[in-house]
Amino acid sequence: MKPQTIGRALGIGLRVAGRMAGQRIMGPAQASTAQPVAGNAVTQPNAARTAGQISGQVSARTGRGVAQGVGGFLRPFRRVGGILWLEVTGVFFLLPVIVFAPAVWRTRLSWAHGPDHRTFVAAVIVVLVFLYLGVSSFWRANRRSAREHV
Repeated sequence: MKPQTIGRALGIGLRVAGRMAGQRIMGPAQASTAQPVAGNAVTQPNAARTAGQISGQVSARTGRGVAQGVGGFLRPFRRVGGILWLEVTGVFFLLPVIVFAPAVWRTRLSWAHGPDHRTFVAAVIVVLVFLYLGVSSFWRANRRSAREHV
């Protein structure tokens, strides 16, 4: 079976299922608003308006149900995604440490008052800040994964 025919069949099936669900949901609502008031033509717009309100309420309820269902389905992926995000950011925070560590080593003899004193101080600050951010990101990922396994 070709991928186009699979997609087409799934799309048609989804549309039919949606129509059927809409008819089932709207069934009782349409029956209650379909009875016109005897001989009063002024109340017809009110009946149409209440049908629209009922339709809006039903669609809002259906939307909330779908949102809760999708949220429940995606909850495990969100947990794993959060842990993975912390680990990826930890790696990116450790990259400046790798880049600036040789500058710290190269200018280590100028730490007090040498010609490369400013370079040494700046490199040490960058290395310490990004080392803290990288390690703390991995620490939080580890704590989050351990907390959710228990």
